[in-house]
Amino acid sequence: MTKTRDRDVNLTLLALACSLLMLLPLVTTFNDMLTTWALQLGANNPLQTIVPVEARMVVGLLGLAGIHAAASGSYLVVWDGGGAMHTLFISWNCIGWQSLVLLGVSLITGLRGRHPIEARVQVVVIGVAGTMLLNLLRVAAVAAIAATIGVTPAILFHDYGGTLLVIAYLFVFWTFAQRWILGSAASEEPEMDA
Repeated sequence: MTKTRDRDVNLTLLALACSLLMLLPLVTTFNDMLTTWALQLGANNPLQTIVPVEARMVVGLLGLAGIHAAASGSYLVVWDGGGAMHTLFISWNCIGWQSLVLLGVSLITGLRGRHPIEARVQVVVIGVAGTMLLNLLRVAAVAAIAATIGVTPAILFHDYGGTLLVIAYLFVFWTFAQRWILGSAASEEPEMDA
């Protein structure tokens, strides 16, 4: 039963990955259009309040990598090797809500069946924390690419690489969760006689 559930989760993630890769240009264009509409309507304000905190965290990560950066509100500034300054705007759409939605869909599939509540809570907490860390690393990677390679590669990575990173993360996360949390929790459950 555990192998069937594991296979179902992997097949769901594979189907999501194939769908996203086929629809990647459409999804990116649609997200950009939604972002523009949300900015015009002011619907982004609640999530936009998170951005300055995330920008400061990204500056810390970039500092660990030796990249000179600064944050001011929703703006992130990085300096390249020649001393040129690149200003990046982080909108509410860049903070990773799409990856949290994908995690939520995978949690619905991955937590089906009989798992102890402790194992379910561990999977959810690790999944959310990992997704948040991944989003910080993704934004830091965009800034690092802008500082080292250039703005155009950074935009391409932002638009396409981020989605691929999230999909790869979900595969690694569910492999970890199935092997060490859900699998071990299932083996610890006492056998019930019929």
